[in-house]
Amino acid sequence: MAAGAGCIVMDDGHQNPSLKKTLSLVVVDGETRGDEWPFGDGSVFPSGPMREKLRHGLARADAVVVLLPADAPGVDPELLEAFGDLPVHVARLMPAAPPPKGPIVAFAGIAKPWKVERALDAAGAELIDFAPFPDHAAFREGDLAFLADRAERSHARLVTTEKDWFRLSPEWRARVLSWPVKATFEDEAGFQRLLLGALRAHSAR
Repeated sequence: MAAGAGCIVMDDGHQNPSLKKTLSLVVVDGETRGDEWPFGDGSVFPSGPMREKLRHGLARADAVVVLLPADAPGVDPELLEAFGDLPVHVARLMPAAPPPKGPIVAFAGIAKPWKVERALDAAGAELIDFAPFPDHAAFREGDLAFLADRAERSHARLVTTEKDWFRLSPEWRARVLSWPVKATFEDEAGFQRLLLGALRAHSAR
């Protein structure tokens, strides 16, 4: 705040007890995909995918955001039951712009890169090839050169997510296109009321 910020939006800080939070949102992948959905077997790291027991995390949350792909059906009622009485806001990852025209070779280094491939297909992209990388992968020069060669041979453009594009060097940013997506809430007004209500309550203290 000393630098002039009026509000800080932080990702991945729910388990940080040193932060005094005005509003805590738990974001959940709402798409069913085998045994991993939605919380594996409920075990806590390192024996399972959870950072803490679900009931403990939800007890400190103000609301849940269930995130769905653009082409997915509604939220599974069984998943909604897991959140008890907490408010639930449903959002979908929607393209912020059409995919580039013509053939493309795409890559992504996020937690579930297959979702990027699926989103490009759903948006009508002419996808020649897709390369998945691990989350937060450091793209090596050899990997990028291989992808650029693959794209050139197919007369295609090289495309990645905005998040991955920003992690590229300036030289590679000039050669790779970013494809933006945004979270669109089914009840945009309701979600805004939640945010503004928390800010007003904080300001009134």
